[in-house]
Amino acid sequence: MGPLLYLRTGSAAPLWLPLVFFYVVVPLLDFILGRDASNPSTEHAAILEQDLYYRALTWLNVPFMYVSWFALLRFAASHTFPWWGYIPLVMGIGSIGGFFINVAHEMGHRNENVERWLTKLVLAPSAYGHFTADHNRGHHCEVSTFEDHASARMGESIYAFAVRELPGAFLRAWELERDRLARRRQSPWSLHNDIVQTLIITLALWTGMTVWLGWRGLLLIVASSFWANFQLTSANYIEHYGLARRKLANGKYEPCEPRHSWNSDFKLSNFALLHLQRHSDHHAWPGRPYQVLRHCDGVPELPNGYFGMFVLSYYPVMWFWVMNSRLVKAVGGDPERVNFAPRQREKLIKKYFSPPAFENSNR
Repeated sequence: MGPLLYLRTGSAAPLWLPLVFFYVVVPLLDFILGRDASNPSTEHAAILEQDLYYRALTWLNVPFMYVSWFALLRFAASHTFPWWGYIPLVMGIGSIGGFFINVAHEMGHRNENVERWLTKLVLAPSAYGHFTADHNRGHHCEVSTFEDHASARMGESIYAFAVRELPGAFLRAWELERDRLARRRQSPWSLHNDIVQTLIITLALWTGMTVWLGWRGLLLIVASSFWANFQLTSANYIEHYGLARRKLANGKYEPCEPRHSWNSDFKLSNFALLHLQRHSDHHAWPGRPYQVLRHCDGVPELPNGYFGMFVLSYYPVMWFWVMNSRLVKAVGGDPERVNFAPRQREKLIKKYFSPPAFENSNR
């Protein structure tokens, strides 16, 4: 819509319309349309899980998003805009990359070769080919623990979290792939490495786009890729903020349960994100396909869908004001169930977990 209006009017202002829709209109519609607490019956869920239609929908997303990515990059690289006009374009191209990663999240949990290769194709544009290894074999094992770089801590801003999470994702993924290949007596620098495979696709894609669109196109790709990756960081930040699994006497952590993730069952944004917002069920049962993910009662609930919560998280003072007291209620006032930012621990316990503060937070 924005690029079409630009071509008709010559004004860069309409380029902001898609961002206004996703980050203003969608959060408002989430409030208006409300939550979806419905679950399929056991019999219906078994049918849905085997229905090829839902797998095919994720496959069809791949060419659709590639066409959108190519078209918007071509538009952005072939026109000249005021500096403020490039901001929504970079964010728009990056948002396509963010949707790519969301589709990769779903397909990356499937074991079939079709999904495995499609996952690499959709992670390549934003140079995030390490995602599947880090997410499946790292994040899902260490989620809601102090050791997990993809689980945000209470009192940690999204910007401090990003500094820890973005490099941590690559480093953990590489370590996991290196160890996997070592057990097979294969080199991590070989084509057996899933990260290397996707990186080759990324380099080929970016090189081809640079030849086609020039250096301006490459700059747009790099900038928008950062925004795409930051969208994943934003999701990781809000999905487990402050929640902690207890460490047992044997030194291991308790099993991941629905209460270790923030849920957000708002109808519109949940539909748009392949039920990613039913995150409590996803982490308790990672192999469950998106179409049968369930609403869970009695779990931590975000006050809006992901798009609205992203915006809130970008303003740390407002985020802490909204979410810290909600976190205290979610853990029943037990600081042992909270993943604290180390430097903030004593201050936060004093403010939120002393008896008077907790009584006030429940009013």
